[in-house]
Amino acid sequence: MPLKSLRVELLTMTPDPLPLIYAAFRQCYHAGFVADMWPRLLSGEISREKQAEFVQSVLESGHDSPVEHVSFTFAVEGISRACSHQLVRHRIASYSQQSQRYVDESDMDYILPPAIARIPEARQRFEGLMQEISQAYRDLKTILSEHGRAQKSNEDARFVLPQAAETKIVITMNCRSLLHFFSLRCCARAQWEIREMALAMLALCQERLPAIFATAGARCERLGYCPESERFTCGRYPLRDNGV
Repeated sequence: MPLKSLRVELLTMTPDPLPLIYAAFRQCYHAGFVADMWPRLLSGEISREKQAEFVQSVLESGHDSPVEHVSFTFAVEGISRACSHQLVRHRIASYSQQSQRYVDESDMDYILPPAIARIPEARQRFEGLMQEISQAYRDLKTILSEHGRAQKSNEDARFVLPQAAETKIVITMNCRSLLHFFSLRCCARAQWEIREMALAMLALCQERLPAIFATAGARCERLGYCPESERFTCGRYPLRDNGV
Protein backbone atom coordinates (compact mmCIF):
# COMPACT_ATOMS: atom_id res chain seq x y z
CA MET A 1 0.00 0.00 0.00
CA PRO A 2 2.51 2.66 -1.03
CA LEU A 3 1.84 6.37 -1.03
CA LYS A 4 1.54 7.76 -4.54
CA SER A 5 2.84 11.08 -5.84
CA LEU A 6 1.33 13.20 -8.60
CA ARG A 7 2.61 12.61 -12.11
CA VAL A 8 1.26 14.52 -15.12
CA GLU A 9 2.42 13.74 -18.66
CA LEU A 10 1.37 15.26 -21.97
CA LEU A 11 0.56 12.36 -24.30
CA THR A 12 -0.31 14.29 -27.42
CA MET A 13 -1.77 17.50 -28.77
CA THR A 14 -3.12 18.90 -32.02
CA PRO A 15 -0.25 19.25 -34.53
CA ASP A 16 0.65 22.78 -35.67
CA PRO A 17 -1.72 24.36 -33.15
CA LEU A 18 -0.80 28.02 -33.68
CA PRO A 19 -1.42 28.12 -37.45
CA LEU A 20 -4.69 26.26 -36.92
CA ILE A 21 -5.91 28.74 -34.30
CA TYR A 22 -4.75 31.66 -36.42
CA ALA A 23 -6.61 30.28 -39.46
CA ALA A 24 -9.78 29.76 -37.40
CA PHE A 25 -9.65 33.31 -36.06
CA ARG A 26 -8.92 34.75 -39.52
CA GLN A 27 -11.87 32.90 -41.06
CA CYS A 28 -14.14 34.80 -38.66
CA TYR A 29 -12.91 38.16 -39.98
CA HIS A 30 -11.65 37.34 -43.50
CA ALA A 31 -13.72 37.42 -46.70
CA GLY A 32 -11.53 34.80 -48.35
CA PHE A 33 -11.15 31.06 -47.76
CA VAL A 34 -8.49 30.27 -45.16
CA ALA A 35 -7.58 27.00 -46.87
CA ASP A 36 -5.89 29.15 -49.51
CA MET A 37 -3.85 30.77 -46.74
CA TRP A 38 -2.87 27.49 -45.06
CA PRO A 39 0.31 26.75 -47.10
CA ARG A 40 1.59 30.26 -46.30
CA LEU A 41 1.04 29.63 -42.60
CA LEU A 42 2.91 26.35 -42.60
CA SER A 43 5.76 27.64 -44.75
CA GLY A 44 6.43 30.57 -42.45
CA GLU A 45 5.52 33.20 -45.04
CA ILE A 46 3.20 34.49 -42.35
CA SER A 47 5.56 34.35 -39.40
CA ARG A 48 4.79 32.59 -36.13
CA GLU A 49 5.38 35.89 -34.35
CA LYS A 50 2.71 37.59 -36.47
CA GLN A 51 0.32 34.69 -35.93
CA ALA A 52 0.85 34.78 -32.15
CA GLU A 53 0.41 38.56 -32.01
CA PHE A 54 -2.87 38.40 -33.91
CA VAL A 55 -4.22 35.50 -31.83
CA GLN A 56 -3.34 37.19 -28.54
CA SER A 57 -4.92 40.48 -29.58
CA VAL A 58 -8.20 38.78 -30.50
CA LEU A 59 -8.19 36.71 -27.32
CA GLU A 60 -7.81 39.89 -25.28
CA SER A 61 -11.00 41.18 -26.88
CA GLY A 62 -12.91 38.26 -25.39
CA HIS A 63 -13.31 36.20 -28.57
CA ASP A 64 -12.00 32.76 -27.65
CA SER A 65 -14.17 30.13 -29.38
CA PRO A 66 -11.65 29.41 -32.21
CA VAL A 67 -9.14 27.99 -29.72
CA GLU A 68 -11.51 25.03 -29.34
CA HIS A 69 -9.98 23.58 -32.52
CA VAL A 70 -6.84 22.61 -30.57
CA SER A 71 -6.79 19.98 -27.85
CA PHE A 72 -4.33 18.47 -25.38
CA THR A 73 -4.34 14.93 -23.98
CA PHE A 74 -2.76 14.26 -20.58
CA ALA A 75 -2.10 11.11 -18.57
CA VAL A 76 -2.33 11.66 -14.82
CA GLU A 77 -1.54 9.35 -11.93
CA GLY A 78 -1.20 9.88 -8.22
CA ILE A 79 -4.51 11.65 -7.61
CA SER A 80 -7.27 10.55 -5.28
CA ARG A 81 -10.80 9.62 -6.15
CA ALA A 82 -11.78 12.81 -4.30
CA CYS A 83 -9.74 14.77 -6.85
CA SER A 84 -11.08 12.93 -9.88
CA HIS A 85 -14.67 13.58 -8.71
CA GLN A 86 -13.90 17.30 -8.87
CA LEU A 87 -12.14 16.96 -12.21
CA VAL A 88 -15.01 15.31 -14.08
CA ARG A 89 -17.31 18.20 -13.19
CA HIS A 90 -15.57 19.99 -16.05
CA ARG A 91 -17.93 18.63 -18.67
CA ILE A 92 -16.39 19.80 -21.96
CA ALA A 93 -13.68 17.16 -21.86
CA SER A 94 -13.11 13.44 -22.40
CA TYR A 95 -12.01 11.16 -19.57
CA SER A 96 -10.83 7.55 -19.40
CA GLN A 97 -10.35 6.51 -15.78
CA GLN A 98 -8.88 3.42 -14.19
CA SER A 99 -11.79 1.16 -13.23
CA GLN A 100 -12.16 -0.15 -9.70
CA ARG A 101 -14.50 -2.75 -11.15
CA TYR A 102 -11.82 -4.39 -13.30
CA VAL A 103 -8.60 -3.46 -11.50
CA ASP A 104 -7.75 -5.40 -8.33
CA GLU A 105 -7.24 -3.00 -5.41
CA SER A 106 -5.92 -5.58 -2.94
CA ASP A 107 -2.73 -3.54 -2.58
CA MET A 108 -4.51 -0.19 -2.81
CA ASP A 109 -2.35 2.90 -3.31
CA TYR A 110 -3.56 6.06 -1.61
CA ILE A 111 -3.04 9.82 -1.37
CA LEU A 112 -2.04 11.34 1.96
CA PRO A 113 -3.22 14.95 2.46
CA PRO A 114 -0.31 17.22 3.49
CA ALA A 115 -2.22 18.61 6.48
CA ILE A 116 -2.60 15.09 7.86
CA ALA A 117 0.99 14.17 7.00
CA ARG A 118 2.30 17.04 9.14
CA ILE A 119 0.59 15.82 12.32
CA PRO A 120 2.12 12.53 13.56
CA GLU A 121 -0.99 11.27 15.39
CA ALA A 122 -3.24 12.18 12.44
CA ARG A 123 -0.93 10.43 9.98
CA GLN A 124 -0.78 7.33 12.17
CA ARG A 125 -4.57 7.15 12.38
CA PHE A 126 -4.97 7.78 8.64
CA GLU A 127 -2.44 5.17 7.55
CA GLY A 128 -3.84 2.68 10.06
CA LEU A 129 -7.29 3.13 8.52
CA MET A 130 -5.89 2.63 5.02
CA GLN A 131 -4.44 -0.70 6.19
CA GLU A 132 -7.78 -1.69 7.73
CA ILE A 133 -9.69 -0.83 4.55
CA SER A 134 -7.24 -2.70 2.37
CA GLN A 135 -7.57 -5.77 4.57
CA ALA A 136 -11.37 -5.50 4.53
CA TYR A 137 -11.27 -5.33 0.72
CA ARG A 138 -9.14 -8.49 0.55
CA ASP A 139 -11.37 -10.27 3.07
CA LEU A 140 -14.49 -9.41 1.10
CA LYS A 141 -12.94 -10.67 -2.14
CA THR A 142 -12.12 -13.96 -0.43
CA ILE A 143 -15.61 -14.33 1.04
CA LEU A 144 -17.29 -13.45 -2.23
CA SER A 145 -15.10 -15.92 -4.10
CA GLU A 146 -16.06 -18.67 -1.67
CA HIS A 147 -19.70 -17.92 -2.43
CA GLY A 148 -19.44 -18.08 -6.22
CA ARG A 149 -18.67 -14.40 -6.93
CA ALA A 150 -14.98 -14.74 -7.77
CA GLN A 151 -15.24 -13.13 -11.20
CA LYS A 152 -17.12 -10.13 -9.84
CA SER A 153 -15.54 -9.83 -6.42
CA ASN A 154 -13.79 -6.55 -7.34
CA GLU A 155 -17.13 -5.07 -8.34
CA ASP A 156 -18.65 -5.57 -4.89
CA ALA A 157 -15.57 -5.29 -2.65
CA ARG A 158 -14.78 -1.83 -4.07
CA PHE A 159 -17.64 -0.34 -2.08
CA VAL A 160 -15.35 -0.14 0.98
CA LEU A 161 -12.62 1.81 -0.84
CA PRO A 162 -12.02 5.38 0.38
CA GLN A 163 -11.90 8.77 -1.31
CA ALA A 164 -8.14 8.62 -0.73
CA ALA A 165 -7.75 5.66 -3.10
CA GLU A 166 -5.29 6.54 -5.87
CA THR A 167 -6.53 6.61 -9.44
CA LYS A 168 -5.13 7.12 -12.93
CA ILE A 169 -6.89 8.99 -15.72
CA VAL A 170 -6.47 10.18 -19.30
CA ILE A 171 -7.84 13.67 -19.96
CA THR A 172 -8.49 15.41 -23.27
CA MET A 173 -9.55 19.07 -23.27
CA ASN A 174 -9.64 21.71 -25.93
CA CYS A 175 -7.85 25.00 -25.27
CA ARG A 176 -10.98 26.91 -24.36
CA SER A 177 -11.91 24.32 -21.75
CA LEU A 178 -8.36 24.32 -20.44
CA LEU A 179 -8.37 28.10 -20.05
CA HIS A 180 -11.58 27.86 -18.05
CA PHE A 181 -10.24 24.94 -16.01
CA PHE A 182 -7.04 26.83 -15.17
CA SER A 183 -8.97 30.00 -14.26
CA LEU A 184 -10.82 28.07 -11.55
CA ARG A 185 -8.45 25.36 -10.40
CA CYS A 186 -5.23 27.39 -10.28
CA CYS A 187 -6.88 29.73 -7.78
CA ALA A 188 -5.25 29.77 -4.33
CA ARG A 189 -8.64 28.77 -2.88
CA ALA A 190 -8.99 25.66 -5.04
CA GLN A 191 -8.65 22.35 -3.22
CA TRP A 192 -4.92 21.64 -2.85
CA GLU A 193 -4.78 18.42 -4.87
CA ILE A 194 -6.61 19.54 -8.00
CA ARG A 195 -4.71 22.85 -7.86
CA GLU A 196 -1.40 20.97 -7.88
CA MET A 197 -2.57 18.96 -10.88
CA ALA A 198 -3.87 22.05 -12.70
CA LEU A 199 -0.57 23.89 -12.21
CA ALA A 200 1.35 20.90 -13.60
CA MET A 201 -0.95 20.77 -16.65
CA LEU A 202 -0.64 24.54 -17.13
CA ALA A 203 3.16 24.36 -17.14
CA LEU A 204 3.02 21.80 -19.97
CA CYS A 205 0.55 23.94 -21.95
CA GLN A 206 2.66 27.08 -21.50
CA GLU A 207 5.72 25.23 -22.77
CA ARG A 208 3.95 23.93 -25.89
CA LEU A 209 1.61 26.81 -26.76
CA PRO A 210 2.62 30.07 -25.05
CA ALA A 211 0.57 32.21 -27.44
CA ILE A 212 -2.54 30.86 -25.73
CA PHE A 213 -1.39 29.95 -22.25
CA ALA A 214 1.32 32.47 -21.32
CA THR A 215 -1.11 34.45 -19.17
CA ALA A 216 -3.44 31.57 -18.27
CA GLY A 217 -4.13 30.64 -14.68
CA ALA A 218 -6.17 32.01 -11.82
CA ARG A 219 -8.49 34.81 -12.91
CA CYS A 220 -6.98 37.30 -10.48
CA GLU A 221 -3.58 37.01 -12.19
CA ARG A 222 -5.08 38.29 -15.43
CA LEU A 223 -7.62 40.72 -14.02
CA GLY A 224 -5.45 42.33 -11.36
CA TYR A 225 -8.25 41.98 -8.81
CA CYS A 226 -10.12 39.15 -7.09
CA PRO A 227 -13.49 38.40 -8.74
CA GLU A 228 -14.67 36.53 -5.63
CA SER A 229 -16.74 38.03 -2.83
CA GLU A 230 -15.18 39.22 0.41
CA ARG A 231 -16.16 35.93 2.02
CA PHE A 232 -14.22 33.83 -0.48
CA THR A 233 -11.19 35.94 -1.40
CA CYS A 234 -7.73 34.75 -0.36
CA GLY A 235 -6.59 38.36 0.06
CA ARG A 236 -3.78 38.23 -2.47
CA TYR A 237 -5.47 40.77 -4.76
CA PRO A 238 -7.93 43.56 -3.91
CA LEU A 239 -11.60 42.88 -4.45
CA ARG A 240 -13.30 44.23 -7.53
CA ASP A 241 -14.63 47.77 -7.10
CA ASN A 242 -18.26 47.35 -8.13
CA GLY A 243 -18.60 51.10 -8.43
CA VAL A 244 -16.21 51.19 -11.39
